[in-house]
Amino acid sequence: MTAVGSCRNQAAPLIGISCGRSETGSVRLSSAYTDAIVRAGGIPVVLPIIDDQVLAERLLAKVDGVVFSGGPDIDPAEYGEEVWNGTVIIDAVRDRSDLLLARAALSSGKPVLAICRGEQLMNVVLGGTLYQDIPTQVDTLIKHSGFDHRIGIEKGSVLYQIFGQDSLTVNSSHHQAVKDPAPGIRISAYAPDGVVEAYEYEHVLSVQFHPERLVQKDSSWLALFRYFIGLASPRSGR
Repeated sequence: MTAVGSCRNQAAPLIGISCGRSETGSVRLSSAYTDAIVRAGGIPVVLPIIDDQVLAERLLAKVDGVVFSGGPDIDPAEYGEEVWNGTVIIDAVRDRSDLLLARAALSSGKPVLAICRGEQLMNVVLGGTLYQDIPTQVDTLIKHSGFDHRIGIEKGSVLYQIFGQDSLTVNSSHHQAVKDPAPGIRISAYAPDGVVEAYEYEHVLSVQFHPERLVQKDSSWLALFRYFIGLASPRSGR
């Protein structure tokens, strides 16, 4: 690493954030993600939509950690299923990009924070499956789209380590979720209906809710991003 790179890393880790696309094809990402990374002490960089594995690996070599952001549904074909119903919305171009970046991130060993779609993405890449539509596939009274609810946190998990609580109130903006956890995944939080709300896998921390939005109303949620930034710092001993 060059002296310039060393100085940059010592100041703050560089965090790549996956993006979505607008209907016209332009880059789309809520500023809540970049704001949360800045407030936690990192330098956010939006990762472009790509279609090349070599480029994915080169991008991951330039950053110290990766955030996989929310967005539309992942094509069920990626986990061996057909589309369940008309609620499933797919962006094949973004799927291709995110799958390449996710595989590169796993190979890199660099810290990953996967949020909402990101949690679903990492589970699929690691070999798991998804509920394509919670309202029609899960027997539940909880509204997972647009409502806050409590989650139970497993003692000994990273989330418990960060917050020191076995229950938290989170926001909810999804109609899909982990169904069959991929091999090696450790579930760290559940909704009362059993829907997976967080899991851990080696250097990956995944949450189904949106902490970048929670931070805007409650600064205590910065603890999650500061933990992640700490892992991405060279001082963490990675």
